[in-house]
Amino acid sequence: MKTIDLLIIGAGPAGLTAGLYAARGGRDTVIAEKVMPGGQMATSSLIENYPGFPDGIDGASLAMQMQQQAEKAGARIWYDPITALKKQDGLFYAEISGRSEPVCARSVILALGGQPRPLGVEGEDSLRGRGVSYCATCDGAFFRGKDVVVVGGGETAAGDALFLSRLCRSVTLVHRRDTLRCTKLTADRVQQAEGIAFCWDSVVTALHEEGGKLHSVTVHNKKTGDDTVLPADGLFVAVGHAPDTAPYRGVCDMDDGGYILTDEHMHTSTPGLFAAGDCRKKSLRQVSTAVGDGAIAAEEALLYLQGLSEA
Repeated sequence: MKTIDLLIIGAGPAGLTAGLYAARGGRDTVIAEKVMPGGQMATSSLIENYPGFPDGIDGASLAMQMQQQAEKAGARIWYDPITALKKQDGLFYAEISGRSEPVCARSVILALGGQPRPLGVEGEDSLRGRGVSYCATCDGAFFRGKDVVVVGGGETAAGDALFLSRLCRSVTLVHRRDTLRCTKLTADRVQQAEGIAFCWDSVVTALHEEGGKLHSVTVHNKKTGDDTVLPADGLFVAVGHAPDTAPYRGVCDMDDGGYILTDEHMHTSTPGLFAAGDCRKKSLRQVSTAVGDGAIAAEEALLYLQGLSEA
């Protein structure tokens, strides 16, 4: 079994940056990704707060450029999901779906990102892909000329509403508070946009289907107690993300929410194991902070590997 220097799990902005730095550092570097490079970044229709792009850039294009740069430096990307990770006798062993033997690595960076949080409304799972979506840029075109509802009040929800307003007949943004949580610039844009209505202080409490597809949703106003049924061919859920760390519980310390605990150098509680990006506990989760995390994690992994060589 060949042992590689560094295994990076996740090819979002943190993982791709870590791969770039580690490969440029001369280490045998593999990035394992279960879906597609870019992570949540790749689903954004427009990123306006990443330095170097004054007119903004779509997430898929930025992800592709990051991937190309990491691969040009020498990092390899494997499109295989990691199902388990353990450390034994100073080495890490990663079980990979579809492979008969594990991958052995001297060090690992967890750049796992997150998964969209569901609403938790009855019927949500069964209607996923039949009206319920967690990615407006992925699925918005399927609802051209139709009525859609967006749930959430942050940057993603506001951006989704703006994106969908250019495609759909009507867009209703449902938010549990009376003000948006996104930047003032984005809030002003979405509130001034044509074709977007708002349901403030409200939550979606029921989904109604017809012919096996979403047909409408019930919205409950928490202040007035009123229930309103809105026509909805599509429901786009943008209420945040949860860390995708469940398979790695027990490998390193995490908080109650599943976020990995690290120091400022991206070290976890397990020597040789580092974490970067949205999967670790921190105050701000942005593409730019994920990139910074990835660079630091890679540099720390290089120092760790150097220490092993000198031992």
